[in-house]
Amino acid sequence: MKSYEVCECGAPLQLREQPTPAPSGTDVLLEVTAAGICHSDIHFWEGEYDLGGGKVMRLTDRGLKLPLTLGHENVGRVVAVGPEATGVAIGDVRLVYPWIGCGSCAVCRRGDEQLCLKPQFVGAFRPGGFSDHLMVPHPRYLFDFGDMPQEQAAPLACSGLTAYGALKKFGGLLQSEPLVLVGAGGVGLMALAILRAMQARGAIVVDIDPKKREAAMQAGALAVVDGRAPDAAAQIQAIVNDRIWAVVDFVGSSSTVQLGIDLLTKGGHLVVVGLFGGEMTIPTPYIPMRAMTLQGSYTGSLPELKELIALLRRSPMPHMPVEVRPLDSVNKSLNDLRDGYVIGRVVLSPN
Repeated sequence: MKSYEVCECGAPLQLREQPTPAPSGTDVLLEVTAAGICHSDIHFWEGEYDLGGGKVMRLTDRGLKLPLTLGHENVGRVVAVGPEATGVAIGDVRLVYPWIGCGSCAVCRRGDEQLCLKPQFVGAFRPGGFSDHLMVPHPRYLFDFGDMPQEQAAPLACSGLTAYGALKKFGGLLQSEPLVLVGAGGVGLMALAILRAMQARGAIVVDIDPKKREAAMQAGALAVVDGRAPDAAAQIQAIVNDRIWAVVDFVGSSSTVQLGIDLLTKGGHLVVVGLFGGEMTIPTPYIPMRAMTLQGSYTGSLPELKELIALLRRSPMPHMPVEVRPLDSVNKSLNDLRDGYVIGRVVLSPN
């Protein structure tokens, strides 16, 4: 088995060859056929999150151990199963739910494994898909995605699920009010496609990159605004010609969160998804006086991935911009994503 591993945070991933593991119990072994690269992979690779004010959160202090095989947006072909694995057969092609918890705590039992305090996430706490094989601990984490192309299906495990989990938090607002969507990276463009499948009003997209704003328009944005414009908030207000009730921030920087708060009307709802980093200060009386909801959203649950796949099988979304690259381009691809050169998603293929 060949895998690309983080052996030192921030350093190029190293190719490692080792025996292909054999499944036991409920394990399922997949031959990886598509592995998306996500901004979370950048954080895992660099090994830290920016907390603002010169402070960082180091992921090794939170249980990540090196060497680490990244990759949590994976599709693979079943090549072996443990004796207790049921409901899956050799040859099946499946999407992997990566946000695995301990499976036994109250959070996991209610279906929110992504919030488990003892996470076993694929590509973080257990080996991921930047490899030619991937072991999954139970068939319940494998999903049939129908006839969708594999390179389009792989990003659903994070990009799609993260967007869907965030959008669901607005409830019926999405059908009655235009959304302000901050960030037109892979998750933002996926959100635009999912909004169309949900038959929502649509979104005004804010991004600092003109190429990504153009991609957002092609993906069906109602309008786009340059986030660096000093009058960005005024431009958005003028487009809507009404109050802003819903903002989702797929960037998560100090300035983008502040923009979201500034835009909200009384009773408005801001969902923060992005992990760019930073800090902010908000007068605490504003929260009750403006009756605002400031909410975080972290990936999505196992039931939500099932819902998302069912939604997209009923209402197929337009194809996302996806570039398929060979697995051995992983280091260049990580650098391209970090430096802002990727529109949509890069998906790696071992073949």
